[in-house]
Amino acid sequence: MAAVTIRNLSEEAHRALKVRAAQHNRSAEAEMRAILEAAVRPEGRVRLGTAIAEISRKIGLTNADVAALEQARDTNPAQPLRFE
Repeated sequence: MAAVTIRNLSEEAHRALKVRAAQHNRSAEAEMRAILEAAVRPEGRVRLGTAIAEISRKIGLTNADVAALEQARDTNPAQPLRFE
């Protein structure tokens, strides 16, 4: 797991962080982890797979359509470009 050091945090911010941590019954370090997780991984984010599945449902894509695409696709590996 990664470790992070936060330098030059104001005393006011540090005190507010400790108060917030106490309100949530956790340590200041646990509170910082929760704040960072919420900032970079919000609950309402749309995941790519979910978005693609929703689009396919909207256009009426079926399992049979997917199977037909799988059969039609070229299974040979791509050849690298040659610049000669």
